Amino acid sequence: MTDTAAISNRSRTSRLPDPDILREQVVLEEHDLAPDGSFAIVTRRSVEGEEYVSHLWLVPLDGAAPRPLTAGTVRDMEPRISPDGRRVVFTRGIPTADHKHTMVLDLDGGEPISPALGGLSAWDVMWSPDGARLAFRARTDPQRFIVGPVPGPDDKDAPEPRARRVTTLDYRWDETGYIDRRRQLFVVDAAEGSEPVQLTNLACGVDALAWRPDGRAIAIVADPREDADLHPRTSIWEVAVPEAPGGAGETDPAPAPAPREVLSLAGPVARPAYSPDGRWIAGVGVDDPDYFDDLSPTLFVGPADGSAPAVALAPDFDRPIGNWADTDLTGWQGESSPGPTWDGPDGVIALVTDRGRAHPWRFPVDPASGSPSGAPVRLARGDVMAHTLGLGGGRITVTATVGERPPELCVVEPTGDVRPLTAMGSAWIDGLAWPEMRCVDAPGPGGPIETWIASPAGAGDTALPTIVDVHGGPLGAWSPAPSLEVVLLCARGYRVVLPNIRGSASYGGEWISPQLGEWGGPDAEDVHAALDHAIALGLADPERLGALGLSYGGFMVNWLVGTTDRFRAAVSENGVTNQVSAWAHSDSGPEYCRAARMGDPTTPEGVEQLWRQSPLRNVANVRTPLLMLQSEADRRCPAADNEQFFAALRWLRREVEFVLYPEEYHGIQATGRIDRRIDRMTRMLDWFDRFIRA
Repeated sequence: MTDTAAISNRSRTSRLPDPDILREQVVLEEHDLAPDGSFAIVTRRSVEGEEYVSHLWLVPLDGAAPRPLTAGTVRDMEPRISPDGRRVVFTRGIPTADHKHTMVLDLDGGEPISPALGGLSAWDVMWSPDGARLAFRARTDPQRFIVGPVPGPDDKDAPEPRARRVTTLDYRWDETGYIDRRRQLFVVDAAEGSEPVQLTNLACGVDALAWRPDGRAIAIVADPREDADLHPRTSIWEVAVPEAPGGAGETDPAPAPAPREVLSLAGPVARPAYSPDGRWIAGVGVDDPDYFDDLSPTLFVGPADGSAPAVALAPDFDRPIGNWADTDLTGWQGESSPGPTWDGPDGVIALVTDRGRAHPWRFPVDPASGSPSGAPVRLARGDVMAHTLGLGGGRITVTATVGERPPELCVVEPTGDVRPLTAMGSAWIDGLAWPEMRCVDAPGPGGPIETWIASPAGAGDTALPTIVDVHGGPLGAWSPAPSLEVVLLCARGYRVVLPNIRGSASYGGEWISPQLGEWGGPDAEDVHAALDHAIALGLADPERLGALGLSYGGFMVNWLVGTTDRFRAAVSENGVTNQVSAWAHSDSGPEYCRAARMGDPTTPEGVEQLWRQSPLRNVANVRTPLLMLQSEADRRCPAADNEQFFAALRWLRREVEFVLYPEEYHGIQATGRIDRRIDRMTRMLDWFDRFIRA
């Protein structure tokens, strides 16, 4: 059967998706589980007109139907259920504005109320253990860089400042822009009419909050060292909470004591979580001052008062804590909540990524000593990529892709099965021609390369035009569920090869280390090996190959087209072309390059090392038609870098297009304005059709 016949056969039984399918996408982005495990609240994102909207839904765990809690043209996110299970706090944004309101909804009925937060936008809103107060982070003065009149922290209509006086490297960030103000810790009464009290005033700001079980302190993540912008090393600090902060009529409470450090490692640590009795505190980090990307972040536990060093719960556990797998079916617009969270006094549960699958694991803890009391245990199984984690009433819930389907709210059974509780996250794909996913081990020079091959539904084993898609990171990993670009490519009759090449996370440090400082070496070899295997299986037509990738994947595309002529077309998105300039242009360039052992441009040897890993050095060899897609506001892989490749190719009169998307950031394929995402997908598909099918 030819690829044309296969498409025709599929089209008689199912609808072929086109780029407009992005308007139909639904994403269950976040969730929180009630303390007694009887229900969960999820955020459900969809598209209305040209805007993203999201609403809260209550999902009973006894099998009853989910019901909506909120509605309207709003972005309701970050739900947190109160300790008594009767209320939920969440943030509400308007799609056309950046400001967020904090809302409290009584689950027994009524309209949401908004505690007075002094006009501040809130992040990480969390209930106190008694449910009487809320902690949150908000941007506030002092400003760090602005010269001239200083607008308010959430004044989006203020004119641009006279100037910015920059003295540190951490002055900008992708999806944030200039970081003129840091986020500080506040506490406010949960009732209407209260005023927030600011508990920190750290120049570095604060991140990742956790209440101590007695409600008298809050753990934060911070890095107040003077050189934190040069070599970040966050640690966990504790901030005492005044007895009655933010009471009605109270305008000048006593200042909170200075934060004290309670958990530090030789490397960075984050994600604090107190044990139920408040005696211990857990965090995720690395205990090496010169850590590189082949060292996976893992779980540590130490005394909550900081009286002794923390210990690793599984020091030889060579898999990263959290979800490190790639698929834009998770939406990328909500925060992953992978844990850790305590499962009683003698265990910590967190998501772990292993070979592109993310499952909850339990790490046993001796409650008397805080030391590990056994080996970690995987609690789930199968081709599952869990994104958020909930624990309550002895139950474990996750939002997860199961197989190739988009995320649903699921319960983890004692057997390890991951059972979906909802259908509202993936029902939108029913009736669509969805890719058939198979997993193969491609022989490679460094060992077997786990590779997903996505095929058009019903295409059989006939050789088809094939696109190799390289994930980002490089510390990402393809998962069992396809990305939307893969869905659309398969709908057009292409196969897509998705290799987890050397450098991919979740396969152990030995799979990452050969690629460190050797971009374009072992990783490129593995891309070719995965393609060669697909050809040997009779699945890929060697005369009709293409390459696709974003971020590090964009780097790889730029590298491949300068070192081989096997591709008939390529699409590079927000990639890297000149590592020498990218070192400084990227918002995280110096530290990123250090951890990746790529070198730095302060010595001739460092310049040579960076240039050796730069696609621009091979630009004269490029003969492959190249489409370059670029977000103008991308601070991770800025346009200034990729313009160099485009300018050189145009100067050489090669087949190249450079498409710029205004106001968009690094992750445009999942988070960009909907019409721009559709335009991006359309151009990608048309480019491959133009040169591969011609």
